[in-house]
Amino acid sequence: MVFQEVTIKNRAGIHARPASMLVQKASQFDAEIYIQKENDKINAKSIMGVLALGATYKTKLQIITEGEEEQQALEAIVELFENRFEEE
Repeated sequence: MVFQEVTIKNRAGIHARPASMLVQKASQFDAEIYIQKENDKINAKSIMGVLALGATYKTKLQIITEGEEEQQALEAIVELFENRFEEE
């Protein structure tokens, strides 16, 4: 298991488009991928779970991955956050 904290940098937060990008990216890996916000922990491969987090601008999240491709999955998901989901 590996994890990393990220901060949402895009001003609109995680709305439908970034959530879709995140789920598509997460689904490419043979790993369990979770996003944790405070006490809420959701499966990153679930669009409804990602949207239900209500993650807004400057929210801090933990990305947690576990499985065969855990490191590659973590790096790919973190890159989405670092690139502001290609919005800005």
